[in-house]
Amino acid sequence: MNYADAGVSLARADEAMIGVKKSVRSTFNEGVLGDVGNFGGLFTLNHLNLKDPVLVSSVDGVGTKLKVHIEMSSHANAGQDIVNHCCDDILVQGARPLFFLDYVATGRLEPGVMDSLVGGMSQACRENDCVLIGGETAEMPGFYGPGDYDISGTIVGVVERENIIDGSGIKPGSIILGLPSSGLHTNGYSLARKALFDVGGYKVDTRVEGMNNTVGEALAVPHRSYYKSLIELVNKRIFQGLVHITGSGFQGNIPRVLPDGVDVIVDRTAWEVPMIFKLIQEAGTVEKDEMYSTFNMGIGMLLFIDPADRSLVETHLKEKGEAFYHVGEVVAGSKQVHFKD
Repeated sequence: MNYADAGVSLARADEAMIGVKKSVRSTFNEGVLGDVGNFGGLFTLNHLNLKDPVLVSSVDGVGTKLKVHIEMSSHANAGQDIVNHCCDDILVQGARPLFFLDYVATGRLEPGVMDSLVGGMSQACRENDCVLIGGETAEMPGFYGPGDYDISGTIVGVVERENIIDGSGIKPGSIILGLPSSGLHTNGYSLARKALFDVGGYKVDTRVEGMNNTVGEALAVPHRSYYKSLIELVNKRIFQGLVHITGSGFQGNIPRVLPDGVDVIVDRTAWEVPMIFKLIQEAGTVEKDEMYSTFNMGIGMLLFIDPADRSLVETHLKEKGEAFYHVGEVVAGSKQVHFKD
């Protein structure tokens, strides 16, 4: 026997890496030392001229949204999902991304799928001024079914120590602006798929009145990054706190940045909830509070600011072409989230 008899083809892996290497190199900048294929990726901070740099890291996955991407063959979107999610996770602490590493596991390595996945990651890295510095591809026959794969990503960013955003400046009277999401982003898909497909009987190619795309297309829209819209204000130390609305929704994420002695009131009438969320809620007869504790409901990032800085922030966002809503305020309390309808 040989490795191929067990279902793992080194020749197929080599073929897949041809396109992958080109995509990876397209993200390189002056911080990269070495080339694709080393045992470890090398990156220098010298060109950044930082005084007191602090590294910020995060690791995440795309979850069962991959089931939608696989059915839709939207593999490039999956690559964008993982990078943008990770970038947003470190942005909320004031960090700009430096480099990203991916892990892809599959039953059978398909070069076309790998090209699309890594192409999507590379595109997102370029858009976020980030380097795709390395990764791992695992062919695991018997563990993953035909056509299935899983991905995860690790990001490393940097922030000046004095610019770290930790929420300590949030106080009663602070206002909260919300930036729109592009859809479900990368959270809540187990509930969404069960409600829409298992209970509601929808298919990925179903068209619904009030939506410009199919159900599958709406679910496959990539997670968006807020880096380019916010990094200039982040560097100016404008924000008291930032919240990335991911898994656990509003109730689970907002308290992560709140200091003692405050509550948050979220006005759920401040924005129009996108149709895809209404469809999930109706198909699955999901309680309203459950929706807000699972999904972003159309708001992907919350900005906590002093009212005195509101005009400056809103002017900046308009210049960036960024939509925003005044979605809430901070009051005295005990780190609770309350909704106003």
